[in-house]
Amino acid sequence: MLLEVRDLTVEYGKARALDCVSLLLDKEEVAALIGPNGAGKTTLLRTISGLVLPISGKILFKDKEITGIDPFEIVKKRIAHCSEGGKVFPGLTVLENLKIGAYVREDDITGDLNYVFSLFPILEKRMSQRAGSLSGGERIMLGIGRSLMVNPTLLLVDEPTLGLAPIVCMELGHKLKEISERMTSVLLVEQNAQLAFSISDRCYVLEHGRVVLQGETKKVEEDPHVKEAYLGL
Repeated sequence: MLLEVRDLTVEYGKARALDCVSLLLDKEEVAALIGPNGAGKTTLLRTISGLVLPISGKILFKDKEITGIDPFEIVKKRIAHCSEGGKVFPGLTVLENLKIGAYVREDDITGDLNYVFSLFPILEKRMSQRAGSLSGGERIMLGIGRSLMVNPTLLLVDEPTLGLAPIVCMELGHKLKEISERMTSVLLVEQNAQLAFSISDRCYVLEHGRVVLQGETKKVEEDPHVKEAYLGL
């Protein structure tokens, strides 16, 4: 198993954001994490990437514990985190943003740069353009592309389609599935449940800081509660 989260608990003051959350993600797999706002989805990604410290529980990556490790060291283990909205450095060019994504690397990044451009051709066309002038969808592509410059084994992606047009959402979904087929597992937080189901292999439903349902995506998708609450059926 590539990633294993065991009984993870996180608190912000007196508020419990995650309550004994457990999760598995295998190699070359897309796992979707769905749930309402405030359920703890973003907190889970931030805890895995070392930005938030849990009060209990463990995070294992390739069977080795990484709980509480400095974020810089997490990235060096080839775990990349694309935060909500695909945050970019607006004053820098697209190319400069991508190169910053490879800051922990000392090897040749040309191959990964070409891969990002093949995945998102618009970024190559905008290569010399300042990131702050990109459209919302292009910023998301740049955020994902910058994360891929880590050459990650695990990619954490938080709400990539938020506020985007449906056609752009579907395109991004297909790209994430394509990324997973290139030896990069993806843990995806996504409000668009239909999109999440269409590209994921397994799914976790997080509500009030707890995993209330999990399993193969096809089985989760057929659950009556999921159909009513997330698919409007």
